[in-house]
Amino acid sequence: MAAPGCRGRAVWKEVLLLLVAGLVSPGGTLYFHLGETERKCFIEEIPDETMVIGNYRTQLFDKQREEYLPATPGLGMFVEVKDPDEKVVLSRQYGSEGRFTFTSHTPGEHQICLHSNSTKFSLFAGGMLRVHLDIQVGEHANDYAEIAAKDKLSELQLRVRQLLEQIEQIQKEQNYQRWREERFRQTSESTNQRVLWWSIVQTLILVAIGIWQMRHLKSFFEAKKLV
Repeated sequence: MAAPGCRGRAVWKEVLLLLVAGLVSPGGTLYFHLGETERKCFIEEIPDETMVIGNYRTQLFDKQREEYLPATPGLGMFVEVKDPDEKVVLSRQYGSEGRFTFTSHTPGEHQICLHSNSTKFSLFAGGMLRVHLDIQVGEHANDYAEIAAKDKLSELQLRVRQLLEQIEQIQKEQNYQRWREERFRQTSESTNQRVLWWSIVQTLILVAIGIWQMRHLKSFFEAKKLV
């Protein structure tokens, strides 16, 4: 029988693992509406060398049924992804339902934009399109059922692989946070240095004005023969 202290430590370890798993589960499912020529963009903070998978599906509004129905296969969706340096990582046209994948090579905020390149749906759908989007980042983008079937992994081996990839993702997140902290520190130091130099310039200007005023007053008093 395990001692109460050991059981308590085991419980705390499980809680810690759950909290860590919650912290490294970026991404999520959402839906939004698009007009005929409207473009929607999302900002995702992604560490470097991290895989991102986005799954989406579209629905058109049916006026007769007054509800959204699956869009026709002919409807196209254009996806564009830019990294923090405004370089295009992905630019491709997909169908009414699909999946896009890219890997980040620069840490920071990535811009993910979607818009429809078709105007046909506006003729019979009131110009409104509903898009369901699910973005998964890092190891959450992996399909472990497919990996287990492909590599013939046991349940224990699959769990170990999941934990190793979670640890790797945590390390990437930590490196990203260090990178953000370093950038913030550099920005703060640069700002402080500029403030210091501006204060010095202001002081020099005040001293110069004071000297000029003293000389001007002295010449004035001398001209009036008060000195």
